[in-house]
Parts: sequence; C-alpha cells; structure tokens
Amino acid sequence: MTTSNTGSGDVDPAVREELARLRDSIDNIDAAVVHMLAERFKATQQVGHLKAQHQLPPADPAREARQIERLRSLAGNAKLDPAFAEKFLNFIIAEVIRHHERIAETVENTTNTVNGRPSAAD
Repeated sequence: MTTSNTGSGDVDPAVREELARLRDSIDNIDAAVVHMLAERFKATQQVGHLKAQHQLPPADPAREARQIERLRSLAGNAKLDPAFAEKFLNFIIAEVIRHHERIAETVENTTNTVNGRPSAAD
C-alpha cells in the first residue's frame, strides 16, 4: 500500500477503504460521546435544581477531587493519558458549575418574586 506525499495524488484503493472504515468508526464514537455528554448534562441539571432548592453551593470541591482521581484511574486502566482525562473532566466540571450557578440565580429570582420581594432582576 503506497500513498502520495502530495495529498492529492493517487492513493491505493485499499488505503482509501481502510481510511473510510476508520473514519466511520471515529464518527460513530463521536456520536456516542455527544449522546453520553447530553445524558450527563441532563443529570447534572437535575443536581443543579436540587442544590438550588436546598441552597447548596454550586460547586463541591471534595466530590470534584474524588471524581478527578476516579477518572484518572479509569483512564490509566483504559490506556488513556490520565492528564488528558483530568483536563477533559475539569472542562466538564467548569461547565456544570456554570449551569448550577445559573440555575441557582433563576431559583433565587423566582423565590424572591413569589415571596413578594423584588427579585434581583428588578
């Protein structure tokens, strides 16, 4: 199997076929990752509402640290760079906290308006 260095030259049909097969697999994995992230964020939205209703802080540093260690271990076992896994989880955690803060503000504003007090948005 040979390829051209020009990027636009002749490529062995077997190479093209293997490349297409691998790319299809990558596309399927990407779709699964997106769907799994969507499910994860649905669950974290529910956590955000529960925290807001009970006036709990949006962030939980102890849980976050446990989750990072857990994910680093899972990554190592899966032959994935634990540092990459930690960066990925930190990105997700930051987004979750941002969502929780927004939910808390919405619940607080709704509670203040319902209780007859002006909301922070007024």
